[in-house]
Amino acid sequence: MIHGPMLRKVLVFSLPLMLSGVLQLLFNAADIIVVGRFTGPEAIAAVGSTTALVNLMISLFVGLSVGANVLVAQYYGAGDQKNCRETVRAAVLLSVVAGILLSVMGFYLSHPMLKLMGTPENVIRLSTVYLQIFFLGMPVLMLYNFGSAVLRGVGDTRRPLIYLMIAGVLNVVLNLTFVILFGMGVAGVALATILSQAVSAGLVLRCLIVYDGMVRLTLRDREEERQGFFSDVRRAALETFHYHPEKLLSIFRNGLPAGVQTALFSVSNVIIQSSVNSFGSVVMAGNAAAQNLEGFVYLSMNALMQAAITFTSANYGARDKKRVTRVMLICMGVVSVIGLALGQGVYRFGGPLLSVYTTDAETISYGVIRLSVISATYFLCGLMDTSTGCLRGIGYAFLSMMISLIGSCVLRIIWVATVFQATPTLFILYLSYPISWILTAAVQIGCFLFMKKRAFARLQSVEPDAPVSPAEGTCNEKRA
Repeated sequence: MIHGPMLRKVLVFSLPLMLSGVLQLLFNAADIIVVGRFTGPEAIAAVGSTTALVNLMISLFVGLSVGANVLVAQYYGAGDQKNCRETVRAAVLLSVVAGILLSVMGFYLSHPMLKLMGTPENVIRLSTVYLQIFFLGMPVLMLYNFGSAVLRGVGDTRRPLIYLMIAGVLNVVLNLTFVILFGMGVAGVALATILSQAVSAGLVLRCLIVYDGMVRLTLRDREEERQGFFSDVRRAALETFHYHPEKLLSIFRNGLPAGVQTALFSVSNVIIQSSVNSFGSVVMAGNAAAQNLEGFVYLSMNALMQAAITFTSANYGARDKKRVTRVMLICMGVVSVIGLALGQGVYRFGGPLLSVYTTDAETISYGVIRLSVISATYFLCGLMDTSTGCLRGIGYAFLSMMISLIGSCVLRIIWVATVFQATPTLFILYLSYPISWILTAAVQIGCFLFMKKRAFARLQSVEPDAPVSPAEGTCNEKRA
């Protein structure tokens, strides 16, 4: 990452992340396609309308996995096996605790939150059933996210990808079985999702337990007497929370800005979803299908944001100012090409692609409206995210979070409360997205160029051979 041609390394780094993101989206895509084909528009609306709420509730905890990634990479680079394994143990325990908390919160808050979002009466019962079953699977979802973050910390992106492939195939098979053979509807697709996620989580956990390296998950030291699995788990938990709380605090410190920023975006998306809900279940179904298609474009671009974070952080640590600038230019160039190609492709072929989710013509027509505004301009979102990643990479995660809060979240809320209220059409509602992307990206880029000078000036006070701590909220891998 810090030597040689950069473009090829950026592409090689990003490809596994793109594939992993696409596979994760296939979970939700399989749900929507199956219920759309074999149940109906109301079932599509029930599943699709929960996306913004799910993202809001889990984003903060998933963001914490970024903190685990940072710490593991830092100790791995320093060759500190003791602290690395203590961090892995803390990350796994934190994932289980976070998953249990989310399960309880999600199960009991699903119906009140859906009512608060204005979900129509003909949809809310199905949405509640889907959400309550889905949230019961939070412990395994959190375990997979934290476990794969640990593996990425030592540069292993291949195994999480393989585990997702296995889970994705299983998810499709279980969806078809539960919905077609057993007639379980939205309950069946929710159950299929959490069962397949449990498989991927189990594979990641097994990998960490048998891993012959610094990120091996150990519940006890070699010299300690084995007392049984549950006793070892209890002792490991007590040691982590009582004797090593600094590991948990470090995970929070490094991961919280990323989680909060994602949560802030989810808040604005929940508000926009509430406005979409006011148009009825058919519009909700079209919006859900289009949103799922856009997800494939977004996650492809998001891989470039992860590359921007990692490459910027590495070259900042190497004190290479020119390569830091090149990282931004290359990542923004690549994300523009990907965003334009995929975004325009989804928009141009929107009708046939949406027909995969549903055969209802009216539902498809409303989905095309969303694609014409958001998918066609999605490259702007890629530019915004890439500039965000570069700013995080030089250590300004909190500043990046504040810019996103004002430029995207607050702006969209104001737009819905003013412009949309004056002209309540879907086109005007969706227009809030590209406008917020343009403004936020412009401010992020300007701040990066200005803060880069300050960041490198700060390095002048550090000894040339002294290690530079990774920027907060960044993802790191083994230097390449």
